[in-house]
Amino acid sequence: MKKIKNFALLIILSIIIGGICGLCGTAFSKAVEFVTNVRGEHSWLLYLLPLGGLLSVIIFKLCRSQNAGTTSVFDCVKTKQNLPPLLAVAIFCGTCLSHLFGASAGREGAALQIGGGVSNVFSRLFKLNEDTRHKLIMCGMAALFSAVFGTPLAAAFFAIEVILSSVCISAAIPVFLSSAAGYAVAMLLHVHPERFNIGALPQFSFSVVWKIAVITIAGVLVAFVLCAGLETGKTVAKKLFKNEYLRIAIGGAVIIGLTLLVGNYDYNGGGINIIEGVFEGNVSYEAFALKLLFTVICVACGYKGGEIIPTLFIGATLGGTLAVVLGLSIGTGAAVGMAVLFVCATKCPIATIFLCLEMFGFGCALVIIPVVIVSFCLARYKGLYKNVYDVIYLIKERKNKSLG
Repeated sequence: MKKIKNFALLIILSIIIGGICGLCGTAFSKAVEFVTNVRGEHSWLLYLLPLGGLLSVIIFKLCRSQNAGTTSVFDCVKTKQNLPPLLAVAIFCGTCLSHLFGASAGREGAALQIGGGVSNVFSRLFKLNEDTRHKLIMCGMAALFSAVFGTPLAAAFFAIEVILSSVCISAAIPVFLSSAAGYAVAMLLHVHPERFNIGALPQFSFSVVWKIAVITIAGVLVAFVLCAGLETGKTVAKKLFKNEYLRIAIGGAVIIGLTLLVGNYDYNGGGINIIEGVFEGNVSYEAFALKLLFTVICVACGYKGGEIIPTLFIGATLGGTLAVVLGLSIGTGAAVGMAVLFVCATKCPIATIFLCLEMFGFGCALVIIPVVIVSFCLARYKGLYKNVYDVIYLIKERKNKSLG
């Protein structure tokens, strides 16, 4: 009877957390949209990017959150580790500053931190036990991701898959309910879900299969460059510029120089508009490489927001470019590119499948599912987030070496 009562309480709390995070996610989405529009109307704001970076560092220090990040939220679910009480405030403000002044950053990574931070504060405020706190943090992650991106199934699976520990079994139902609640609140408050028109899928043939295979292999290679670049970039930036204020200011100055060199603002901010343009047939062959460069510099130097939207940008532009070269429909190529980059970067195949099904429509399943599975099997390198799949692979590698 006690277990039933505890589970019923968890269900109620998960829906409450979903509603709260839905409101926070709505505020966050509208704030990012607002500052992005402001930057679009006042392009000179780009020249203040170093100043925006400095403000971001100051805010994180004032909120005592300078050492916290997305991985901290994941660790908080698995251990007794706590999160800074003002992490949600810090990452909210830091991400808005990144988008206002033109850093190449996303918002879904920030959403995970806001959701985890809000849930952690809620759990501490009501003195909930550790097990309940862990589950509610997962609920908060899913709800914020769902509210911001408009993909409740993918958000729930992502929160479960990226953690993938014993706590996930009993947390599954609350996580799905919380994700649904966050999505419902966001839709009621007119947050637009991310949806892309993939167009008519090509008929199955050997020609189509090998073209998709080429895009898949190219995507895996580019994802490796992205993940390696982000990891190496952070290490190099910290060695070159030990002072974080100097590091982020110089990073901003470099982005200003690159933007002037490129001659447009396509690679500043998240770039959802560019992804939409690809599905409408607007393809620039060098876009994926430039976005990768901009993103590595911004993340390495400390600009906040996350890497997920830039990852999808890189996938869409790479897939669209190769589709034009290979004679495949651009929508199909872009969708395949996005799926490959996302699964290789996050190492969450189930979440990737549902993300694509929700963004492109369930009719793309026959194309997307094989692509995701093959890409996941090929991507043996370290992704953006360390999860159980990386641990399993490392164990197998060590076992093979010892046997050899």
